Amino acid sequence: MRTTQHKARHRRRRIGLTVGIPLATATAVGVSYGGAFGAFGEDARPEAGAATAARAWAREAADGFASVNALGQTGTYGGRDGAVVTVKNLADLEKYATASKPYVIVVAGTITMTPKGKEIKVASNKTIVGAGTSGHIVGGGFFLGQGVHNVIIRNLTIRDAYAGTWNDKDHDWDAIQMDGAHHVWIDHNNLRNMADGLIDSRKDTTYLTVSWNQLKNDNKAFGIGWTDHVTADITIHHNWFHETKQRNPSTDNVAHAHLYNNFMQDDPDSSITSSYGNYARGGTKMVLENSYFEGMNNPVTKDTTAALVQRGNVFVNTTGRNESGGTAFDPKTYYGYTLDPTAEVPSKVKSGAGPRPAIGTATSQAPATTTLTVAKDGSGRYETVQAAVDAVPADNASRVVITVKPGTYRETVRIPSNKPHVTLQGTGGSRKDTVIVHGNASGTPKPGGSGTYGTAGSATVAVEADDFQARNLTVSNDFDEKANPHVSAQAVALRTAADKILLDSVIITGDQDTLLLDSATRAKPGRVYMTNSYVVGTVDFIFGSATAAIDRSVITLKKRWDGTSGGCVTAPSTPAGRKGFLITNSAFNGDVAPGSFALGRPWHAGGDASLDPQTTVRDSTLGSGIGAAPWSDMGGFSWKSDRFAEYGNTGPGAGTPSGNRPQLRDDQASGQEVGDWLGDWTPGS
Repeated sequence: MRTTQHKARHRRRRIGLTVGIPLATATAVGVSYGGAFGAFGEDARPEAGAATAARAWAREAADGFASVNALGQTGTYGGRDGAVVTVKNLADLEKYATASKPYVIVVAGTITMTPKGKEIKVASNKTIVGAGTSGHIVGGGFFLGQGVHNVIIRNLTIRDAYAGTWNDKDHDWDAIQMDGAHHVWIDHNNLRNMADGLIDSRKDTTYLTVSWNQLKNDNKAFGIGWTDHVTADITIHHNWFHETKQRNPSTDNVAHAHLYNNFMQDDPDSSITSSYGNYARGGTKMVLENSYFEGMNNPVTKDTTAALVQRGNVFVNTTGRNESGGTAFDPKTYYGYTLDPTAEVPSKVKSGAGPRPAIGTATSQAPATTTLTVAKDGSGRYETVQAAVDAVPADNASRVVITVKPGTYRETVRIPSNKPHVTLQGTGGSRKDTVIVHGNASGTPKPGGSGTYGTAGSATVAVEADDFQARNLTVSNDFDEKANPHVSAQAVALRTAADKILLDSVIITGDQDTLLLDSATRAKPGRVYMTNSYVVGTVDFIFGSATAAIDRSVITLKKRWDGTSGGCVTAPSTPAGRKGFLITNSAFNGDVAPGSFALGRPWHAGGDASLDPQTTVRDSTLGSGIGAAPWSDMGGFSWKSDRFAEYGNTGPGAGTPSGNRPQLRDDQASGQEVGDWLGDWTPGS
């Protein structure tokens, strides 16, 4: 982008905090990169081995309260820092589940608990996941004791400890029992026909998310409590409670219980008849949103001591108590989320809850047939990243993984269009350990007097090939504006001009024009998915024509070299009929003056009036650096003539909706999610 496009200074907004951290703790969060964000942190390690990198499900982390940083834990990501092991018998399952090391444990087949009712005592930092729909645990389950944390139990069928009596007082055999655990994610399981409860969350278990599960054919579905303390924080969403008599859930003494988009269903004339649905007991504060109740007796009940706020729920053929009252809390103070329309909940939950074939299994991605190692100290095959790229054969049909050992690599790197399926992966313990950096700017003279580099040509790393991935590293442009006052200062760290670009656990840092996200041509798609990452800059530092989703990341606003504050985060140049930039579930922070940055402005590159720039910022935490009127005009084009909007943002910079601060309607927001941006592409597959 030309220098003339950077002259505007934007006012207002406040500095941000990390997603999942209550606003009260905002001042404790670092403003440069931030502390650990959501389910990842600067010390998060890459997956163990190239095979794990191919499995997107092995890297997935919890949402809801399980994503909140607390009690020394940065969200919930299970065993992703450890090896992936596959188990087919009880001895191996117990060996790895109780080990002190992190593991991703894939259950491939049916494992019968011996003796019946056995509950394996799971240790911290574990993911236990069924291989597609084949992972079954029969006749027992799992126990998470006091202090156990960072555990994911996912995609399993846990069933059939039933001993002949529904209200079984003699056999406390649960599918999953937690006593004093924290940071647990229970997701996409089928839990049914147990002797006691399907899920018991007891004795101050907290930072728990229970999502997309089928809880079926049982007397006691989901009990929460067994404590006099009111400290637990729990999220329960998109679960199908079907033919369960009680505890749907029974929620006793929970400080923050957020229930949304659940489907509660009791069939008529069946062997199990519900006695009650969602129940807020004791000192519980519950928010119950957009859930669907069908055929339930007493669908929503509360004690006089509890607070229960209902919004948007639907009740069909229900009878008895349906109660609410008191003041609860705002879940978006703690994390971002998106509500599905209530009318769609039965179909979405019935089709989406329970084990999924694509979770816990190898993906369709071609195996990494080539691994090239880069190391500055000569211990690898190549000493520069570009040398490794040059060694990739033209028109390679399968993935080439270029592993880059820790160090600072001062060079420019170009991945040409005839070298697709390339992964650049840092091997250090932190994304800061491996740095690719250079200092060209738009106005920097090329060697030999052949003009200047221009904005696109200034990139430290330029990606022109489809299906590129970058993981666990930093890409930087350190052009010195102060030392070069007469040089056009646009200085790109990373430029992408291709389709299916995955940026996972990376830092992209610079000043002006840090991250250029483009497509190869206007006629070709240019999809980008960035997650678990950081972008740092001053002016228009996320810009271009790509269809890009930035998810669960940190956007850090930076002062200019002279100490002044003022800039703009995004400058999309989206072609008409395309999607532009979506920033979701992220945090905007930075040590800048309050209100000095805009969220975006329309870049009509070359004065092209046919472009239709788009930026949507939703379900994110906005810090004080962002202005009260967060969109700005550019180059004679009004932002109001293009597509700029917010939805569900929180934080000191979120401001009040107005004509200068348009908000999406719920129906519009349902069509502006990550899946809508990526279409038929599943990143990492």
